[in-house]
Amino acid sequence: MKFNLEATAPDSNARAGIITTDHGTIETPIFMPVGTLGSVKGVHMHELRNDIKAQIILGNTYHLYLRPGMEVIEQAGGLHKFNGWERPILTDSGGFQVFSLSDNRKLTEEGAHFRSHIDGSKHLFTPEKVVEIQRSIGSDIMMALDECPPGTADREYARKSLELTKRWLIRGWNHFNSTSPRYGHSQAFFPIVQGVTYADLRRDSAKFVADLGAEGNAIGGLAVGEPTEVMYDMIEVVNEELPADRPRYLMGVGTPANILEAIDRGVDMMDCVMPTRNGRNGMLFTANGTMNMRNLKWANDFSPIDENGPSYVDRVYSKAYLRHLFIAQELLAMQIASIHNLAFYLWLVGEARKHIIAGDFKSWKTMMVERMTQRL
Repeated sequence: MKFNLEATAPDSNARAGIITTDHGTIETPIFMPVGTLGSVKGVHMHELRNDIKAQIILGNTYHLYLRPGMEVIEQAGGLHKFNGWERPILTDSGGFQVFSLSDNRKLTEEGAHFRSHIDGSKHLFTPEKVVEIQRSIGSDIMMALDECPPGTADREYARKSLELTKRWLIRGWNHFNSTSPRYGHSQAFFPIVQGVTYADLRRDSAKFVADLGAEGNAIGGLAVGEPTEVMYDMIEVVNEELPADRPRYLMGVGTPANILEAIDRGVDMMDCVMPTRNGRNGMLFTANGTMNMRNLKWANDFSPIDENGPSYVDRVYSKAYLRHLFIAQELLAMQIASIHNLAFYLWLVGEARKHIIAGDFKSWKTMMVERMTQRL
């Protein structure tokens, strides 16, 4: 994997670059739709390619390991061939999913012991096994196994958690470097910065990660309960230490405003389930604010969903029709909303890239954040 930095905004840490993988190039900053089980919920691959214009999607190690399982994915020739997505794929290590199973997991020096949320069966994720699973999946970018502590964790918990994550990281890194890809294309390995909301721990973690010299680096453990401004502060602290010539991936964040604020602080890659999850519940994001499509105010509004929206669904369907579909609990409502929201997120980061290159990102960002945080 290669990363070429093309431009930096003159009054911001925002960057524009290009990531090159064996499955294609990615223009940064980029938003990555979440395809947890190998699919982005309710969205066809041709819609991701042609309408949403996704350049890279995510899969999840924890979920794919449990079903369909590695035997099926290996027989298919990897996730790219299994799901028909020929562009880059990033896989999360499953650390966050194991963290969310707080009542059904135990962390030891060896790894993360957990019970499946599907059938209660017992499993163990070690740093080495997580690398092996991601070798089987064949993702272009794989993540290190880490512990993701809650945003409210006390300092001692955060310190011990970070030390465990460091030890796991070294084991995963060594195993990655002693093994080879299985499907003829290269794979990159991203370490993850942790440290909760403690600036000195975050800085220590970022320095530790940077010293490995990996092809890219990730920032984890944010947007898990801490105040938004604290999250922004931690991004700034971390990005002061992470190398500028490698992509920086902020995991699991967030709203359109969060996306632009993260870009302003030097983040290159982001993902979040919000555009699809909120879309399935009737919330649409637009450049002028958010719309709750269940509201009565849209019942007789026959104007397009978003006249200036980037997706075909924005112009084909009216607000009144989409509201009707949600009220009637039609599955098409969730699909339309998901396509709209994902297309909007990809449009937003594309516009951010244009303004970074043009040199007026900061003023554009300030205007957009104010507009997008309104309720319509």
